[in-house]
Amino acid sequence: MYLGIDIGTSAVKLVCADTDRILATSSIGIKTSSPQPGWSEQHPDLWWQATRDALGHLSGQISLSEVKAIGLSGQMHGAVLLNRYLRPIRPAILWNDSRAAQECDELRSALPQIGQIAGVLPLPGFTAPKIAWLKQHEPRYYAQLAHILLPKDYVGLRLHGELGTDTSDAAGTLWLDQVSRDWHAGIVEATDVAGDWLPQIFDGHNCVGAVTTQAATETGLKPGTPVVAGGGDAATGAVSLGATETGRGFISLGTSGQLFVADQAYKPNPERYVHAFAHTLPDRWYQMAAMLNGARPISWIGGQLGLSAAEVVALAETVNGDRVPIFLPYLTGERSPHGDPHIRACFFGLEDSTTRADICRSVVEAIAFCFADAAQSFGDSIKELPELAAIGGGSKSDFLLDMIASVTGKPIVRSEDADSGPACGAARLAACGDGALSMTDLALRPSAVKMFEPSDLSEMFERLLRFRRLYSAVRAVN
Repeated sequence: MYLGIDIGTSAVKLVCADTDRILATSSIGIKTSSPQPGWSEQHPDLWWQATRDALGHLSGQISLSEVKAIGLSGQMHGAVLLNRYLRPIRPAILWNDSRAAQECDELRSALPQIGQIAGVLPLPGFTAPKIAWLKQHEPRYYAQLAHILLPKDYVGLRLHGELGTDTSDAAGTLWLDQVSRDWHAGIVEATDVAGDWLPQIFDGHNCVGAVTTQAATETGLKPGTPVVAGGGDAATGAVSLGATETGRGFISLGTSGQLFVADQAYKPNPERYVHAFAHTLPDRWYQMAAMLNGARPISWIGGQLGLSAAEVVALAETVNGDRVPIFLPYLTGERSPHGDPHIRACFFGLEDSTTRADICRSVVEAIAFCFADAAQSFGDSIKELPELAAIGGGSKSDFLLDMIASVTGKPIVRSEDADSGPACGAARLAACGDGALSMTDLALRPSAVKMFEPSDLSEMFERLLRFRRLYSAVRAVN
């Protein structure tokens, strides 16, 4: 029995599985703080407490002492800043934080070749520019800085006491040389970082440490249980779907959104903000379009209207597109394909007759349009994919997956337990590290539960063109 721990933005999710099926799950919600416009933060101790609480819930379903190994997954790019005593010096700065825009411009000027080295051009969500921002704007915290971790790796530290990360999470910092899969000294220096602040890099199935006596007392886990490095949530989601080999791809519909294509070669395409990153497994890379807003706009509009996410989608299905407004879903800026931290969300085309259902439809539709933009940014490289799998909480919606299939022109496949993707992938990496699964096993794809075929929706494509024109118009206002 293997445990996967996923440190998400909205929840910590746990999956306990054997080599071929999920045995138990639990989830604890967490909140994000935005103390200033464009800021997004969480205190790392929230993740640890939520992990402990989720383990408590899980212990009611299975015996934690029977867990053979643990794998980690988590939101990428977050800057977890520790002092020499391994304690956080301030809340972590998250992936959807846009405060370091100026530092990105300066980094691009200082290192024009950075997109080819790091796999993507600098954007404020990445870890590296956040440190340059810290030195400039919060020097008292910068003076205390001794170690930098990613979110999942802080939970790893609390479990096993070691400072480590995996190749995929390292890839998302902007400090990694994607070809050599090691820290790039020039980028590290350019962002005012000391080399010994960064953790050791492991492949995702490699053991970093074992559950300490203290962690066992706090969690109920067995002391000495191995903990493997795991991966960033995009990479562990890929492992859950067998997307470790060339020609495999998927979409992820969590708080953020991704369109992911696995490869055995490094293929940077920085000009379109397609991320080319090291996978969590050796000798593998991937290309990914990363959207900051994913399925988050559904929960956002639900909060404004007093509706659950399911109720938002259900209302959206009750209307057609004749008089539905166009919605730009960029609540926290956008990464792929625009690389625009300043753009914000808006509705266009509201009328006296506009209903709550119309608004819900425009929000759900906009998420599909973002995936159409993402697919377009890949160019020809996506054409050979026969289908795209779907994971994340948003993958539960038939309506949304139908629209995404239509606007991308790709069949979308949903598997059983698709909403548990990253945590499930982390559990599979733990099984691989323990020897229960091989690299070949990790490439096996789960059986499809349902397939969504593209439809010929000419009206929707007209609305997609309006959506793109609206972005261009609103961008000019910023």
